[in-house]
Amino acid sequence: MAELAAKNARERVAIDVAAEAPPLAPAAPVAIDRVHLARMTQGERDLEREVLQLYVTQADILLCRMGQSPSAAIAALAHTLKGSSRGIGAWQVADAAAVVEADAVEGRDTAASVERLAAAIRAAQVDIAELMRG
Repeated sequence: MAELAAKNARERVAIDVAAEAPPLAPAAPVAIDRVHLARMTQGERDLEREVLQLYVTQADILLCRMGQSPSAAIAALAHTLKGSSRGIGAWQVADAAAVVEADAVEGRDTAASVERLAAAIRAAQVDIAELMRG
């Protein structure tokens, strides 16, 4: 019986220690593929910053226009954003834009997919802000 109590105490301690350990991976995936971005800008940090600034502005403009446009225009706007996102390595934004584009082309309601796209853009913009500080 004493052995069982000691074993249970050791397990509780092990669980408590594990609960206090820092995570092995970041809480959220990185929104910008830094290796891809560096390859696309040939490692030129000034060019990288300029491209990222343009991307942030373009993403905001395109997303805003999606909220005011018919389906055909939404598809074109999403297609443009998909290409820009692939260019800088914003894979989650590119994937979300592809879904919006497909929904618009197929005549499906785009409200939910545009919301997911907006969330992906926000995540990318947070990552870009961190890159710009560094």
